[in-house]
Amino acid sequence: MASSSQTPHFHLIQTKSKPFHRKSRNHRNVNFHWNFGIRKLTLRRSQGLSVLSSSSLSSTHFSNSRLHGLCANGKLEEAIKLVTSMRELRVSVDEDAFVALVRLCEWKRASEEGSKVYDIAMSSMSSLGVELGNAFLAMFVRFGNLVDAWYVFGKMSERDLFSWNVLVGGYAKQGYFDEAMCLYHRMLWVGGVKPDVYTFPCVLRTCGGIPDLGRGREVHVHVVRFGYELEIDVVNALITMYVKCGDVKSARLVFDRMPRRDLISWNAMISGYFENGLCCEGLELFFAMRGLSVDPDLMTMTSVISACELLGGGRLGRDIHAYVVTSGFAVDISVCNSLTQMYLYAGSWREAEKVFSRMERKDIVSWTTMISGYEYNFLPGKAIDAYRMMDQDCVKPDEIAVAAVLSACATLGDLDTGVELHKLAIKARLVSYVIVANNLINMYSKCKCIDKALDVFHNIPRKNVISWTSIIAGLRLNNRCFEALIFFRQMKMTLQPNAITLTAALAACARIGALMCGKEIHAHVLRTGVGLDDFLPNALLDMYVRCGRMSIAWNLFNSQKNDVSSWNILLTGYSERGQGSVVVELFDRMVSSRVRPDEITFISLLCACSKSQIVKEGLMYFSRMEEYGVTPNLKHYACVVDLLGRAGELEEAHSFIQRMPVTPDPAVWGALLNACRIHRNIKLGELSAERIFELDKESVGYYILLCNLYADCNKWREVARVRRMMKENGLTVDAGCSWVEVKGKVHAFLSDDSYHPQTKEINTVLERFYEKMTEGGVHKTSSMGETEISRDEIFCGHSERKAIAFGLINTVPGMPIWVTKNLSMCESCHETVKFISKTVRREISVRDAEHFHHFRDGECSCGD
Repeated sequence: MASSSQTPHFHLIQTKSKPFHRKSRNHRNVNFHWNFGIRKLTLRRSQGLSVLSSSSLSSTHFSNSRLHGLCANGKLEEAIKLVTSMRELRVSVDEDAFVALVRLCEWKRASEEGSKVYDIAMSSMSSLGVELGNAFLAMFVRFGNLVDAWYVFGKMSERDLFSWNVLVGGYAKQGYFDEAMCLYHRMLWVGGVKPDVYTFPCVLRTCGGIPDLGRGREVHVHVVRFGYELEIDVVNALITMYVKCGDVKSARLVFDRMPRRDLISWNAMISGYFENGLCCEGLELFFAMRGLSVDPDLMTMTSVISACELLGGGRLGRDIHAYVVTSGFAVDISVCNSLTQMYLYAGSWREAEKVFSRMERKDIVSWTTMISGYEYNFLPGKAIDAYRMMDQDCVKPDEIAVAAVLSACATLGDLDTGVELHKLAIKARLVSYVIVANNLINMYSKCKCIDKALDVFHNIPRKNVISWTSIIAGLRLNNRCFEALIFFRQMKMTLQPNAITLTAALAACARIGALMCGKEIHAHVLRTGVGLDDFLPNALLDMYVRCGRMSIAWNLFNSQKNDVSSWNILLTGYSERGQGSVVVELFDRMVSSRVRPDEITFISLLCACSKSQIVKEGLMYFSRMEEYGVTPNLKHYACVVDLLGRAGELEEAHSFIQRMPVTPDPAVWGALLNACRIHRNIKLGELSAERIFELDKESVGYYILLCNLYADCNKWREVARVRRMMKENGLTVDAGCSWVEVKGKVHAFLSDDSYHPQTKEINTVLERFYEKMTEGGVHKTSSMGETEISRDEIFCGHSERKAIAFGLINTVPGMPIWVTKNLSMCESCHETVKFISKTVRREISVRDAEHFHHFRDGECSCGD
């Protein structure tokens, strides 16, 4: 794309130098402590090479001639042995011989040997001549050793333009743009050297790399002043500089004023348009180039194909593909890779497969493009298959390929392949790439191996925002929200969170009811403006709804531009509260606001109708779904089964399942099982459980439902049997945990936790309530046997009682208490909290795994 003009006779190699400025001596020989008093030296053998020592100059001439010959024949190892032996025998080495040897080291990419030659040379001289100094400069810059290059530069008694060009180019090539510009100015004003046609392209690329338009314009002035405005390589570099600095208009002015253009000129301007998002202008220039009978090259075609990708592929992409085939570019692997990527990111993955399958040779970029493209098109299975094929083709994956396959494993929950890739990444040393480590965190988190994700996270030496975001989201996904917020606070000490990080943190706040932390994030968003035009406002809305602050949620809802997600959040919030009439009213307002409902909208609507037992309206909305362009899926069918089942129409719910046009999944049968639990229908409940366990034996929630059904029907032996099944299948119930926020700090309480500093006070408060309940005849202890009490301890844990007691102890009288719980409330806890709310005359809100319970004066909003 950019001008390719470089200094032709030197190699950009890194070197150290301190800018001395002395006149060079014209001697041609370098003497190694020559002792003129010695007339004769003995014959010595050094590493298999014999060097005849003599007082005569013929020995020196012979040795240097031999060194020249070895260098000319590319025999580096023998040449190094010879020059080492010459130093030991104190035989002088000609500067020309040194130059030949240094250039051989550079050509052979022999950095260690080059450093050795440098040490030999510097052991006998205090400064370097121009020719030898330039040779060392070129070598060190080529090896990327800017430290020694700079030192060599300082040791040179005199420097020419080549010296400055090499060093400026070396710094620019390694990204030290400011240093390169300082050297350029030093060359002009201190060195007194006039730049040439090779200096300006390098300096202009430096200005584009920073990017610094002001300095670029200054160099443009120098180009004109020194008379290089007609040199095509220099003008090409000017075009590249301007487009890199975002000044496409100036670049086009320079391009239009060129009396003669080469292909680099066209490529620089066309790709410059594409890089600045002006794809249409770039394509127009490409067609103009073709109109002038200028044939494109591979760089042109890959740029044009990339522009088609940005424009969405389509017909234009196919036309360019046809041109590629007819013009003979289809045999080039880079062009085919670009075509594959264009089709994949336009959603035409089948067309991409055709291009890929026709490629005679595939490199790592080809495979990585296909794997990443499959993942982009939500085809994780195909991405993993492509990885297997790549492995069979003996192509070793790079960090991009490994990251893409790990992402596919995370989507599919394929832990085995993910672990296999982790081992490969460690063996191939790819795990050091942060992109690989971040995807490992994501994969382990989604495969429910959060401890392994934490191990990967802690081993990342330089964590970026994505690393922190991945672990915060992973902890949230694995219901470790308390830790997620701790990590979020740690992150803010070193890095600025982005919109995705804040969304993950808000989700954690919503899960455990951390209102103050959520408000802090809200304040941060308002202060910085980050993500206000994205999905963050809806994340804030969801946090307030799930924390039970509906008035704040309404204020936020009314102050922002609302999409279908905003409406869905409100609908879900009121649905969880069992306020079906409010949900129906909101749905009507949503439709009248010309917001098209989606499948989530109808899930919330049907759930609200179910909890409020408005069966007729629920069935009506279900039948009208397709009028809104929404096809019912299994979740909607499960909602209808729940709607009918909660209303007591169990047989109708069963018949509905049998009439379903799709095969019911465990969730559909689970809805019927829950209805059977509510209405204590063991026969139909057992049938539902049988269907569930045929499809899913690992979801603990269905076992709990069946246990509750048997327990409610006093079938304690069956409860024990189901408990044994759970144990045999290695299933455990999550420990009950409740969170309460007091004075801006979230406190967590586990069911069996006795380590809280106020445990004694909490237990004392609860015991007093139990005594009062017994005195008032509220406790239903007569019908509760030991097995039922054990069931409640396991499946509920009563952790919310501790959280409520803690809130009562540490807040002023009359203040509402807000508790969040990870499991469902049992009947005993429900009755206990009703009694507490009436006794202390406080509002108590408990959001459990299924419902939002608002207790006031001994009544609950769920209507029991």
